[in-house]
Amino acid sequence: MRRFTVMTLLIAVMSVGLFCNAEAREPDAVIDLWPNLAPGETTRDTGTKLERRPDENPPATRVKDITRPQLQVFQPAADKRNGAAVLIFPGGGYNYVVMDKEGSEAAEWLNELGITAFVVHYRTKQKTPSGQKSAMLPAFSERPLQDGQRALSLVRKRAAEWGVKPDRIGVIGFSAGGQAAALVTTRFDERSYQSIDATDEVSCRPDFSLLIYPWRLVDDKTGTLNEVFTVSKATPPTFLVHAHNDGATPLSSILFYTALKNNGVGSELHIYETGGHGYGMRPVENSNVDTWTDRAEDWLRQRSLISAAK
Repeated sequence: MRRFTVMTLLIAVMSVGLFCNAEAREPDAVIDLWPNLAPGETTRDTGTKLERRPDENPPATRVKDITRPQLQVFQPAADKRNGAAVLIFPGGGYNYVVMDKEGSEAAEWLNELGITAFVVHYRTKQKTPSGQKSAMLPAFSERPLQDGQRALSLVRKRAAEWGVKPDRIGVIGFSAGGQAAALVTTRFDERSYQSIDATDEVSCRPDFSLLIYPWRLVDDKTGTLNEVFTVSKATPPTFLVHAHNDGATPLSSILFYTALKNNGVGSELHIYETGGHGYGMRPVENSNVDTWTDRAEDWLRQRSLISAAK
């Protein structure tokens, strides 16, 4: 009996090790967002992977210096597809894109629900030329907003190609990607770039939004929701998650939710006491913050975006 127990334990440990070192699933397709140079760019670079951090288990993959934004397409099994789609905006402080922990892992979860997923590798922070500042606030968010608007229009225009219904396309964003998703969620009435082709004539308004520990939605000077997030009665229904002990203050989610409530927009807010920041869908010690996906599934189900639980 003891030998059996030891062998079982060894197999379990080996299985965990294999999981932690497993490579993320490869996308089914990779699509350029722009036919040529993205607005304001002089190069087309898909980015450089940073060295993985030794203290992360499982590790996370971070890509910096992206000037050629792309969509990574993840399709559910053909018999699972329900016509809904979600564009995923990973975090990374706009310095890089966390392509697996806040990207492909979320795509696989969504695929299990029957949702087609698109991970947005938006442009990352570039050095601002001396004396120049972006007209968009917060700083460095204009490029991700442009890429996000373009991505929404592109997916909607080509919806039939992926078996997606044009009125069932949403977004999810983590951390800085949550800020980018919040911008896309609220600033759909006006393009943040000059239209270049027929794709830009298609609506870039998401039909629903999930903001997971969104970063810096609060105006540091006033302590209120930054006015760049133009919440109105036309804002899509939104699901929000934050941890009370998140150094990137949960007031971002609370104030965004308050604006939604004041405008009569259907929304749901979850504040976990512990969990910190940057967990994606992974467990956090002494916290149940990773159960946010269960709450999100309930919300998606209530909105008839996924099938009823069996």
